[in-house]
Amino acid sequence: MNDRARDRVEMIRLALQLRFAPVSLTVDDESHLHAGHAGAASGRGHFRVQIVADAFKGMLLIHRHRAVYDALGGLMQTDIHAVSIQARAPGE
Repeated sequence: MNDRARDRVEMIRLALQLRFAPVSLTVDDESHLHAGHAGAASGRGHFRVQIVADAFKGMLLIHRHRAVYDALGGLMQTDIHAVSIQARAPGE
């Protein structure tokens, strides 16, 4: 992983840690799997997020995804082209 990819992963990780204080968080840069894809031409990346946090208890899946997108905020406009999200509450 190059420095830019590492920086993006850390920015995503920090944004999610600050918002959700997760008990578990994995952020993977999967941009290399999308080389040649039209969205990759923008220079923004493709990421996979797996997050487990108390904040997701009782939330519908759509609301969990919206909460993650909200936490990522401006990164969705500058650094992220696509993000695959698996958001769960502890014990799920």
